[in-house]
Amino acid sequence: QVQLVESGGDLVQPGGSLRLSCAASGTIFKIHSMGWYRQGPGKQRELVAHITSGGNPNYADSVKGRFTISRDNAKNTVYLQMNSLKPEDTAVYYCNTLATPTALGVPYEYWGQGTQVTVAS
Repeated sequence: QVQLVESGGDLVQPGGSLRLSCAASGTIFKIHSMGWYRQGPGKQRELVAHITSGGNPNYADSVKGRFTISRDNAKNTVYLQMNSLKPEDTAVYYCNTLATPTALGVPYEYWGQGTQVTVAS
């Protein structure tokens, strides 16, 4: 199985920056896409950013120009650089990946446990 461990969540003032990391470990044959979702208080979980195995990113409109997603395939790690943070970015951020655990397996979707990001003064 694939385990995802996020880190980097914190309390930050509006206008500040944070960098989230998510490392995949366990039985991994191939990691396809990786992404970040978030769930704010009283809200549904939403896509923040997604990056393909080839490195092509896409972003939610609300974070375009402020957030940057990247991945290090050698480390099975995805990052989310968040700049110009706003109070409405406050949420639990979840790492997500579509990965194939074994050579004869099929792709599954995996989730991390989440990391809290709070933007407040």
